[in-house]
Amino acid sequence: MASRTGSNSRSNVRASLALVSAFCGVVAVPVAVVLGRRTPGVGLLDAAYAIPFGMACSVGALLFARGARGRIQRTLERAGGRGRVRVSRWLAVAGICVALSASIAVGFYELLLRLET
Repeated sequence: MASRTGSNSRSNVRASLALVSAFCGVVAVPVAVVLGRRTPGVGLLDAAYAIPFGMACSVGALLFARGARGRIQRTLERAGGRGRVRVSRWLAVAGICVALSASIAVGFYELLLRLET
């Protein structure tokens, strides 16, 4: 039983992973756009490859936050990380919004290119 109480007093690693993953999801597309604008030989449309990465990071953050929240409930609030879970959920939703708006923008651009010819 000593190992069981020892594991409950540790910090909530999933909450930290959720926060890091959510942050990566939010900044993936803007960083790709900046790199696409400043790097010679890389076009702005090449930043579209960051959209699935940002979406995957954001969805992963939501899943990590769900696991962290379950750990908090199972350990009767002793695991900690409630604030990190809350911030990571907000950032994950923002990352999903950024990825969706970027994909809509790229989709409309491709549609306009096809209708132009």
